[in-house]
Amino acid sequence: MNIRLEQPKDYREVEYLTREAFWNVYRPGCTEHYVLNQYRTNPDFIPELDFVMELDGRIIGHVMFSRAEIVLDNDCPIEGKILPAWTFGPISIHPDYKRKGYGLKLLSYAIEKAREMGIGILCMEGNIDFYKHAGFDLASKLNIHYHDMPRDEDVPFFLAQELIPGYWDNRKGTYCPPKGYFVADENPEAFETFDSTFPKKVKEFNEGQLPPFAEKAKILKQQGKSLEL
Repeated sequence: MNIRLEQPKDYREVEYLTREAFWNVYRPGCTEHYVLNQYRTNPDFIPELDFVMELDGRIIGHVMFSRAEIVLDNDCPIEGKILPAWTFGPISIHPDYKRKGYGLKLLSYAIEKAREMGIGILCMEGNIDFYKHAGFDLASKLNIHYHDMPRDEDVPFFLAQELIPGYWDNRKGTYCPPKGYFVADENPEAFETFDSTFPKKVKEFNEGQLPPFAEKAKILKQQGKSLEL
């Protein structure tokens, strides 16, 4: 197993890997491969933390990091200020190699490199049952609120980890994810054109997806209809 920086010659292979890893996971089809494609020229992208994992000469995993920010509450010592924060993702493991520990190895390696670069805090959206093994906990425990959720609500998918002790310093604030993560929703036609260059795959609703898609899957099942989009 080898972990190294992604190179331009890897781009298409990594985009294909990302598409395979996320297909029908959070929505019918996926958009993560387009997010990755567009992010490489985004000023928030951190090329020093853009890693691939190889096994027997084949790329089986990938993770990228980007800059974000936390808007501090007015009662914080530096009132009204924006504190630099960071996030990562998409993180992809090829379906043939999932649930074998490769994702945690890749992420742990990348997090250590981030710490060495002086990155103080990571915020991300994901499953606590997996990411707790990499040191993450609910961001609400650090008084970091998710930008489009009620401030008094524990958001089970919004996680955080202080990498450098004292960086967060018990502040309070609201996390603002990088705008580049929403590029597929903002440019649907460009996304569809990009996705059409990959092999055709069946898009399906399933009950493990994000709420609007999961609800649709439930209704289709009750009606005895096909889950295909």
